[in-house]
Amino acid sequence: MEDFKTIKVTKGIKSLAIDNPTAYPLIGMGSQGAVFKLSDEKCVKIYTDSIQAKMEAEALKAGQHFPFFPKLFDTGPNYIVMEYFNAPTLKEYLRNSTYIPESITRKLLTILREMKKAKFTMLDAPLRHIFVLENEVLKVVDHVNAFKRIHPVPLKLLRDLNIILLKDSFLSRVKQLEPETYQLWDNYFKDNRFDYKNIPVTSGGSGKGVKVESSVTQPLIGKGHQGAVYRIAEDQCVKIYGKPEHCKQEKDVLLSNQHLSFIPKVHETGSNYVRMEYLLGPNLNQYLKKQSHLSEDITRRLLNILLTMKEAGFKQIDAPLRHIFVTNQGFKLVDHVYSFSREQDRPIELFQNLHERGFLDTFLEHVNKIDPYTHAQWTKTPIPLVKEEDMIGIEFNQNQPKSKRPKKRKKMRDQKK
Repeated sequence: MEDFKTIKVTKGIKSLAIDNPTAYPLIGMGSQGAVFKLSDEKCVKIYTDSIQAKMEAEALKAGQHFPFFPKLFDTGPNYIVMEYFNAPTLKEYLRNSTYIPESITRKLLTILREMKKAKFTMLDAPLRHIFVLENEVLKVVDHVNAFKRIHPVPLKLLRDLNIILLKDSFLSRVKQLEPETYQLWDNYFKDNRFDYKNIPVTSGGSGKGVKVESSVTQPLIGKGHQGAVYRIAEDQCVKIYGKPEHCKQEKDVLLSNQHLSFIPKVHETGSNYVRMEYLLGPNLNQYLKKQSHLSEDITRRLLNILLTMKEAGFKQIDAPLRHIFVTNQGFKLVDHVYSFSREQDRPIELFQNLHERGFLDTFLEHVNKIDPYTHAQWTKTPIPLVKEEDMIGIEFNQNQPKSKRPKKRKKMRDQKK
């Protein structure tokens, strides 16, 4: 049998970096670690931080008497071997439902009640961490913060139910089944009424993403170096910035270009936030992962955005795939903090993204056919690209002391991001 202890999981710049020399498949990944299937009965979670491994091991040991906890088989300095569930998550189980079953509501209330009796402080679980086995048996995973974070009400559970339009149905059943619990939750939300203008978001420092409060009940739908985005209504979201200057920079771009079809509509702005339309649909990176080829139509849309940006006076001419959303109103481009301040005449990050998807050559062929002049401008000097295997090394090296980092390759110097 292969040794799962040879699997290495480390923090990357944007996601975890995984070195898996075994045949054990990756079945899940989060902020703390990655999960691999060992057999039909077992899986192993390997952590990037030994402290978090210890925290979850303690929580699992404390909850082994609960029928809704996974069985614990083994623990180590950076891993936990536990029960594997070949079952849908509650989010998948409730997909397309118009109401939440009373049986599910009763079981969720029982889970929350039992965790409270056991002195857990995190009385909460997002839908993706709850598995639905046969006969609607529920199992809850990911207990790293069970004794660390304080959620006296199920903030993440209610947030997720709100996204799939089942929050009102759930609360209605809670009010009927446990009126005292409902009143407790209602009082909590009245005392902590949501005001998006005062969501705490702070800068994480140079090269780090912003820091957000886990107690905020609104769905966090995006987080980067400049700000965090929360969904506050079915058709609206708000971006809260860690630094006022970043807010001003992006606000100037958005407000002066509302006439452009690919710019999100802005509803309100403040010194540290922008409230804008919520973009319903996948980003282009997610969309292209499911495509076997790049259509000329997509190239035309991307080219139109880039050329329009240039004509409108944008200085940073780029459109990373993750920043482009495919909506029923066409492509929408987000994240414009540096659009007026950074000089970049070629879409380097877009080139890199398309290269990673295997579509760059096709994209450039389309551009040459549609607009030979732009193609000539973009290709008159070599396009700086990084191999995907090198990107893992770059992510790893960013976490090392500067004295231990290898020198960056010359071809990386032209990249602006």
